[in-house]
Amino acid sequence: MTLWGGRFEGSMSQATWDFTTDVSDRRLLVVDIIGSIAHVEMLGETGIIPSEEAVVLGEGLNQILGEAHSGEFEHIDSDEDIHTAVERRLGEVVGDVAGKLHTGRSRNDQIALDIRLYLSRTGRAQVERLQGFALSMADLAEGHAETVIPSYTHLQQAQPTTLGHHLLAYAWMAIRSAKRFEDALKRIEVSPLGAGAASGSSLPLDREMPSQALGFATAMPNSLDAVAARDFVAEYVFCCAQAMTELSRLAEEIILWASREFGWARLSDGVSTGSSALPHKRNPDIAELVRGRAATVAGDLSAILALQKGLPLAYNRDLQEDKRIVFHADDTLASAVPAMTELLAGIEFNPPLPGSETVSLDLAEALVGRGIPFREAHGLVGQLIAKLEETGRGLDTAALDDLIAVDSRFEVDDLALLEPAQSVARRVTSGSGNPESVLTQIAEIRSQLD
Repeated sequence: MTLWGGRFEGSMSQATWDFTTDVSDRRLLVVDIIGSIAHVEMLGETGIIPSEEAVVLGEGLNQILGEAHSGEFEHIDSDEDIHTAVERRLGEVVGDVAGKLHTGRSRNDQIALDIRLYLSRTGRAQVERLQGFALSMADLAEGHAETVIPSYTHLQQAQPTTLGHHLLAYAWMAIRSAKRFEDALKRIEVSPLGAGAASGSSLPLDREMPSQALGFATAMPNSLDAVAARDFVAEYVFCCAQAMTELSRLAEEIILWASREFGWARLSDGVSTGSSALPHKRNPDIAELVRGRAATVAGDLSAILALQKGLPLAYNRDLQEDKRIVFHADDTLASAVPAMTELLAGIEFNPPLPGSETVSLDLAEALVGRGIPFREAHGLVGQLIAKLEETGRGLDTAALDDLIAVDSRFEVDDLALLEPAQSVARRVTSGSGNPESVLTQIAEIRSQLD
């Protein structure tokens, strides 16, 4: 069954049918029915169709909605798309009056609405997942608020910090990703209904009525834009891609931490896999798959942008491809977040202490506190480290004589600065790795997401 064909005498070839139909839109079944219910109510309220017919259509659509929720709705191969399937089934339920369902509507504004309704729902689910992930990271960080580790720049040890501080960085990323989805929903939840095929309708459609019934802010102000716009899809895919990128960064660190070379973490049996050839292996497959799948979602973002770039207004069949793109990006993130949450729940941390050189900035800042310009203090500490390295020693072996030999303005109290844990404790700036700052951040995260 198709929703067109009056001007055609012959039937579509099987090759054309196979190439142009796409069953991926079947997941839009529920939202297609919900959008149709709002449309029918408007048709009845405005008198475009008799109110009693609107009631019949509404009752039929609600019966079909129940079938959709229960899994009893049957798709058949002759349905060209989800819109056809719903109208075909409605005809089976209520008879010929089903032909009035499409009054004042085109598949162009209908599919645009379906995608917006779908992303409105899945977007909220993504927000909940990401917020839950942020809370789980905060809980994990709380247990390591005082676990001293090195921070890294250029993958070289930088300053001492705490593992809790490091984990919280990903909690804050997840919170921003959740807010990014929330912000995108403001642009997604705008109704295109009433735009028709491209340029509106001669029927007195009330465009705001279904918009309000669906919980959307308003109707789109331009009918061409309403059916042609897919920027909201691209924005949603970007939200997925950015969140996956952040999960991929964490996955990469877990892969490194679980290696023998780093020796920071041990994965539990429940979140590890083995090797078919090497009996000793404990592989971080979840992290590796998240890292790999992040690349595919980045590809989705490129695809949705490229899909739009050459399209003249208004609707073009190219846009049929937007659904597979956004569904893949959405599904990938939806599975990756709980997988990473599970991975982190089954991990045991035992990181080594930072190298002694990571406290060098503390030593320089002690000189700054005595009025020495930072650039000069930086040079003096560099000279001290170089002299110690000449004899195969580290900064943790320095004695007062070593400091004074470089510059007389060093003091005996400076020796206390050479302990990484003390270095972390001396942090006074907000957002730092100081255990008190870590606990403050955890409290703030919980307050924001409570």
